[in-house]
Amino acid sequence: MARNRVIYQSEALFVSRSANSTGTTNHTQLNRVQSANFSYTINKQDINQFGELARIDSIVLDPPTVNTDFSYYLTDGFNEQALGFYVKTGSIDQKQFVSGHMVGSSGKNIFVLTGPEGKDVNGRATTGILATDDKCIGIGNCYLSDYSVDLSVGAIPTVSVTMEGANINAVTNTTGAAGKSNIATPAINQEAGTKLTDIIALETPASTGRLGMPTALRPGDITVSLTDLDGQSLVDLDGAGNAHVQSVALSVPLSRTPLQRLGSNFPFAREVDFPVEVSLSVSAVVNETTAYNLADQLKQGEQTATITIADPDTSANAVVYTVKGCKVDSESFSSAIGSNQTVDITLTAQIGGIDDTNAGLFMSGANTISRNGFNQGFDQGAR
Repeated sequence: MARNRVIYQSEALFVSRSANSTGTTNHTQLNRVQSANFSYTINKQDINQFGELARIDSIVLDPPTVNTDFSYYLTDGFNEQALGFYVKTGSIDQKQFVSGHMVGSSGKNIFVLTGPEGKDVNGRATTGILATDDKCIGIGNCYLSDYSVDLSVGAIPTVSVTMEGANINAVTNTTGAAGKSNIATPAINQEAGTKLTDIIALETPASTGRLGMPTALRPGDITVSLTDLDGQSLVDLDGAGNAHVQSVALSVPLSRTPLQRLGSNFPFAREVDFPVEVSLSVSAVVNETTAYNLADQLKQGEQTATITIADPDTSANAVVYTVKGCKVDSESFSSAIGSNQTVDITLTAQIGGIDDTNAGLFMSGANTISRNGFNQGFDQGAR
């Protein structure tokens, strides 16, 4: 019997360690997902000729454009690790947050699993396998094009991720050998420009997420430290008279150039366009201005901005974002009858090399769960 609709109750979002991953342990479910979208566009060239009004054919000259974007509530860094970002835990060395997406690789696969109508897909009684009537949409060879975090008063901290892929497929799960799920990979061989024939297995969707993971983070537990930037703007950013921050938006756009060659229908690589700029936008209610002269700030030095979010259950730090090498790009004030005066400050920094700890974006997280190298974002390891 055909289902009537699909709603969030029946869906789960998974990510692979790499586009070549096949085993259950190299795929993990993302937690606290709030939305997931995907689309594709095929660009074709019409073939016309003298003597006929309508086209005689329409052929594909450019590779198809496949896009996916999803959002989730920020927790302790587990999702970021699963997506291949570098999140510092414990005493390991610090590296660039996007280091795993700066190097050439095969990308990752994203899977949107859909279970039976009217049943929660998480926490099902089935253990180790997927139901045979599950549907799965896969987006193959996905590359990060944007990572952004939105923090604001009265809202749960939310992450948005945008990726571009090479292929998309839709399959019905069947039970394969040894009881494993039997889902055809959406990935392609970028060198040869042909689709892969691997069969992949997904883990059983979890009911509440990882052990020890906070349900959600709260705006009241967010601390924005702009101490080093105090004196480089018209408003007081530090101390007892500092501006009252209302929202913070952190964004890392990674634009990419698809590299093509004759003999293949797909790009053999999607390389990042450097330099990459991290953007940090801060909106605040103004209360005090500080001594400032724009003429003196034209040669301002590079500073550090820090965003710390505590775990509401333990009061320990859940995540910490550090933007090093910041400079103030713009400052905009707004004042009107009936409202508070506000200021919007935009700061930018450039991403340094993978091992550069003096410039770029860095993240620390409380999550200590390691799943087959997922916490080593720069490591595009084996299957």
